Amino acid sequence: MRTPYDFEPGRARRSSVFAWLAMASIVATANLAYAGENFTVASADLSDGGKVGPRQIFNDAGCKGPNQSPSLTWRNAPATTRSFAITIFDRDAPGRGWWHWAVANIPANVKSLPENASASGALHKLGAIEARNDFNVDGYGGPCPPPGNPHRYVITVYALNVDTLPLAQGRPAALFDREISGSTLGSAQITVTYGR
Repeated sequence: MRTPYDFEPGRARRSSVFAWLAMASIVATANLAYAGENFTVASADLSDGGKVGPRQIFNDAGCKGPNQSPSLTWRNAPATTRSFAITIFDRDAPGRGWWHWAVANIPANVKSLPENASASGALHKLGAIEARNDFNVDGYGGPCPPPGNPHRYVITVYALNVDTLPLAQGRPAALFDREISGSTLGSAQITVTYGR
């Protein structure tokens, strides 16, 4: 009869291997969590919890703004990041929410975007691609909620584990979001509000 104290060399090796693999997995998970905690995004145009600036407002559907995408700067992305993606989503819009912007295939060496990067062609020069937003326009579409309570706009920068996503310019933003979600190493976000 075998007891828990019986020594079997093969069993001991297997136990050691499993223990080592479990420890390596814990360390890797801890490293990813640490990198994610430090990954931040900021904007010269917007502040987390603040209001959307007048330059970012949409120019249609009853809104009159320049419709310029905000400047964004991000820091401390995970070390294994191979590219970045950005989304802006109105979580308070009726129904399933409203996609204002989705960008993918931003090279890993890029750490910021200037204001109006969408319309100015700056993203195109980087090789990035933009989705068709819920205004049915390729690129950025600023806030323009119906009159009433302010809406919250979540701006998220994603660190991805691939150089490029299998997407094409002008595909729906929801499709971009699905592809981004499957390749995300970490993300950083700010939330801003706008109402009229």
